[in-house]
Amino acid sequence: MRFARTAAAAAAFAALLVPASAHTATAHSAATATRQVRAPGETVTLPVRDALAQLPVRQEDRTGYDRSKFKHWIDADKDGCNTRAEVLKAEAVIAPEQGPRCALSGGEWYSPYDDRYISGPSGLDIDHLVPLAEAWDSGAFAWTAAEREAYANDLGDDRALIAVSAASNRSKADQDPTTWLPLAVAYRCQYVTDWVADKTRWGLSIDAAEQAALSAELDNCADAPITVVLAR
Repeated sequence: MRFARTAAAAAAFAALLVPASAHTATAHSAATATRQVRAPGETVTLPVRDALAQLPVRQEDRTGYDRSKFKHWIDADKDGCNTRAEVLKAEAVIAPEQGPRCALSGGEWYSPYDDRYISGPSGLDIDHLVPLAEAWDSGAFAWTAAEREAYANDLGDDRALIAVSAASNRSKADQDPTTWLPLAVAYRCQYVTDWVADKTRWGLSIDAAEQAALSAELDNCADAPITVVLAR
């Protein structure tokens, strides 16, 4: 289930972004070389299969990864609620009570990964749709600390962070669609479409196995258009 984030949160997120660091030409596939130049803040709309075809393909390398290199959860707009709380408030089916220091209680959420309703925030994790380790492997190793912080707290696109059951999130861990898809089969088309959108937004690459897995799954889905505002 998708809900719009607050304008204030989106504006605060935008302030975190910094110009992208340069990538070497060898890091891109031949197909990427034909892609038109795009800039942060540009809105792109195209069918998901075209978006997948435009993602650069390269081998992944986890050398140097540490979760602490992606600072989260932050309170970007200084309203007393950090990123986790902002997502919980935005995605609640039944709104929770908010106490001092943005302590949330009660409420209800829908976890699309496993088609479950969850009462109370304690049974929920906020999932990075494209996990932090996967982002590192796919290009974030070359980003600045500020860019990684912005990625880890992305309230500018509702697909980036999602409240799901803790069990489903921990089952997924840092896997990509090659080895993990949501237990709820009916959600898988949405999941892989959003995966492509998130990688497009952040200019991340895919590896060959990931490309094949995404393509195979999308063969069972409508070629839905995706619209993203480029973060880098």
